[in-house]
Amino acid sequence: MLLASPRGYCAGVDRAVIAVEKALERFGAPVYVRKQIVHNIHVVTELEKKGAVFVEEVDEVPPGAHVVFSAHGVSPAVVNAASDRGLRAIDATCPLVTKVHREAVRFARDDYEILLIGHVGHEEVEGTAGEAPDHVTIVNSPEEADTIEVRDPSKVVWLSQTTLSVDETMETVRRLRVRFPELQDPPSDDICYATQNRQVAIKKVAKDADLVIVVGSANSSNSVRLVEVALEYGAKAAYRVDYADEVEQAWLEGVETVGVTSGASVPEVLVQQVLDDLAAAGYRDVQEVRTAEEDLMFSLPKELRQDAAGKRDDRALGGRSRS
Repeated sequence: MLLASPRGYCAGVDRAVIAVEKALERFGAPVYVRKQIVHNIHVVTELEKKGAVFVEEVDEVPPGAHVVFSAHGVSPAVVNAASDRGLRAIDATCPLVTKVHREAVRFARDDYEILLIGHVGHEEVEGTAGEAPDHVTIVNSPEEADTIEVRDPSKVVWLSQTTLSVDETMETVRRLRVRFPELQDPPSDDICYATQNRQVAIKKVAKDADLVIVVGSANSSNSVRLVEVALEYGAKAAYRVDYADEVEQAWLEGVETVGVTSGASVPEVLVQQVLDDLAAAGYRDVQEVRTAEEDLMFSLPKELRQDAAGKRDDRALGGRSRS
């Protein structure tokens, strides 16, 4: 087995999950969460067991209750709706997503048209677009870049969802720039360090793998991208699973080398279960393929930094890339 590293939890996911756990400790159950806190069915199920209640919109939350905004971020309209209901909001938006929100606000203020590269309907894209709805046009694919129209080609900037394929995003930007030569870049990279690191690692694994297994949920954009990247970079086959028991015996037929990785919202226990099952199937030689170290730290949301005794909890979480 070739085990990709980095894999699994990123700093933003770690922060968001701990935020829900800490809110339950501090305020007691139930604590409401708008949408899935992160896109992983196991994480959501485990938090539900502890007393978290997941809702689609804030109008499902009883007035005055605590509500956590997911790591993917929300639009100002959602924030205002929560305030109107008297909800006590805890913002667990990943700071890297918040950075993109601020970029959208800034460019809209300067009257730029923002071409937001991302998947229509994804919560992160909805949140970012909601910061400047009159200035944002979503570009869903490289092909859409060939047909998109803008008001003023001299005042156009691109931003992106943080969990996209790096290669596909750059291809979309390339096509946009052919049509709009004055297209401006964001002030810093929008695709998050963790997404990039996991894609770099699986690229290195894929070229030597007969089969790649990606642990992650179907609604996890970065997990789905890992399957695509593995196939693009040489894996003979690649599949995504939520749990080890979803790995089919037929996938292993004739396979000498299996690559394993996981999306940025996947706890390591799920990867270990896959490794254990593969070891039982005869894949006992595990080689780690490490392409970066991660040591980025995020503090908890400000609403959770005061503990019950009035002391600040500035615990830092997660890991950053150092390639």
